Amino acid sequence: MGSYYDIDAILTDAQKVPCTFDLDIPGLGYLDENPGGDIKSGTRVSLPLWLSTLLAVQRLGSSQQPLCSLDLPPAISPRVLNALKADPKTVDLRSLAGHFYDLAAKVLELFEEEEIVDVLSEVRPSTLFAAF
Repeated sequence: MGSYYDIDAILTDAQKVPCTFDLDIPGLGYLDENPGGDIKSGTRVSLPLWLSTLLAVQRLGSSQQPLCSLDLPPAISPRVLNALKADPKTVDLRSLAGHFYDLAAKVLELFEEEEIVDVLSEVRPSTLFAAF
């Protein structure tokens, strides 16, 4: 975990992550460009990582159902992982996410995706050596 003033941590937490609301929530329509409206169950929105994480762990009422569920960000989608497996040097990680590895580390804290761990452990050394 980075320092409170770590600009890389701040920029990583600001990355947009898709999430799907699992409950109807009154008054949060502004998250879906519907000011004054409600968020309906099943609505997909892209929110900053820090906000989507908070909403995903928040439980409401006696049902203990989370407000929303997180989806993998596009930068770590199966399509990107397949491209990284094929040839990591051809994938422009910076265009996918400005802080790709930090984002991947935060996502791995939330998801248990062994495939992501395997791919990133193979990719990181090859992309680092390609820069020299």
